[in-house]
Amino acid sequence: MEGPIKFLCLVGFVVLVSIAVEGAGECGKNTTPDNEAFKLAPCATAAQDENASVSQSCCAQVKKFGQNPACLCAVLLSNTAKMSGVNPQIAITIPKRCNLANRPVGYKCGPYTLP
Repeated sequence: MEGPIKFLCLVGFVVLVSIAVEGAGECGKNTTPDNEAFKLAPCATAAQDENASVSQSCCAQVKKFGQNPACLCAVLLSNTAKMSGVNPQIAITIPKRCNLANRPVGYKCGPYTLP
């Protein structure tokens, strides 16, 4: 009897952990990439035009997201970003254009790679 109870407890624990991890999402458990995309509003012009200057407020937000490249990627490819006219191929260059030293160079973001 003790064996099946231990097994059921182990299975229950694994299920709970997988639900907790899966529920967290790329940007944390209390938000979504679409919600986080609004924080990148200062980057709107720079995400549509590769020749546009990148504002300090944009770079500050991108620096925060750069600490979690999976979230940054999810935000740049989110529905909110697409509906705002963001060009992912250009937006992906913003961390480099901000001269962020610790940017995730080479990180694969869908079909794009962070420069």
